[in-house]
Amino acid sequence: MDTVEVVASLLVVVIIIVSLLSNVLVLICFLYSPEIRKQAPGLFILNLTFCNLLLTVSNMPLTLVGLINKGNPGGEGFCHAVGFLDTFLTTNSMLSMAALSIDRWIAVVFPLSYSSKMRHRDAALVLGYSWVHSISFSTVAACFSWVGYHHLYASCTLCNTRANSIRTQFGIFTVVFHSLTFFLSLVVLCVTYLKVLKVARFHCKRIDIITMQTLMLLVDIHPSVRQRCLEEQKRRRQRATRKISTFIGTFVVCFAPYVITRMVELFPAVPISHHWGVVSKCLAYSKAACDPFVYSLLRLQYRKTCSDIINRLLKRSSLNASGHRGGGNDRNHPPQTAQ
Repeated sequence: MDTVEVVASLLVVVIIIVSLLSNVLVLICFLYSPEIRKQAPGLFILNLTFCNLLLTVSNMPLTLVGLINKGNPGGEGFCHAVGFLDTFLTTNSMLSMAALSIDRWIAVVFPLSYSSKMRHRDAALVLGYSWVHSISFSTVAACFSWVGYHHLYASCTLCNTRANSIRTQFGIFTVVFHSLTFFLSLVVLCVTYLKVLKVARFHCKRIDIITMQTLMLLVDIHPSVRQRCLEEQKRRRQRATRKISTFIGTFVVCFAPYVITRMVELFPAVPISHHWGVVSKCLAYSKAACDPFVYSLLRLQYRKTCSDIINRLLKRSSLNASGHRGGGNDRNHPPQTAQ
């Protein structure tokens, strides 16, 4: 193994550990908090978490083995099954992120009618489409034997090893597949989140106007208080932009290099480095480790749930410890019998 492969292998190990721990923590919060479970977007979070967990325990370790052994980590049939999972889980994850962006758009743009527009039944219908979409493309790829071990990415994924007469069909499938998954999800994310940002900036502007009018009326206000109010206005504007940039930016940074490489791969005359193929696959895997923080763990509701879980565990452990100490004291000082 050369230096790049060693670094890529270590990166995959780190991604597996972070993804596994963070997604399990999201799942624990979902099961622990009834408030999270009763919200419709919780279904999207749950679906995304399951996809990330399955991808972490099924595909990532095999990619690590492929990097170390420089070959197929299993038999042909086993690799076909893993390639089917890779296609299905990646597609389902992208569509889940698009569904979350639609949910945020409805919540911000139509706050009064949100509860009637996004119910659990509506969320289930959206997830149903996501599953049908993902299974359809994965099944087509499996039926045409377009999944297998790909040396460029050192993983079991979409791969065409058929004759040149089939290469055109595989190229059409690849273009349609990525257009209706990555590019469609990206368009949905950009349109919805930019509208959310527009509404957020409008509300921030209204709050800023009210704040400035209040500051003008309070002539006796201390300069430090006025300065803090102005700084809070600036932070409020930056907070909305930072959140939207995180949602769209992580999606593009993690998935775009891999998808673009798959498109360029359709042109045999264009050489692609094996190292770049592995790096692009690692970037796609890293989205599974980023999603729990981007969509869940950094939110106030999940942070509060994590704090409640930790406090409950610490309280239980302290009670157990005090119980053990009490039992030890009873053994050391047995009760005296009456004379």
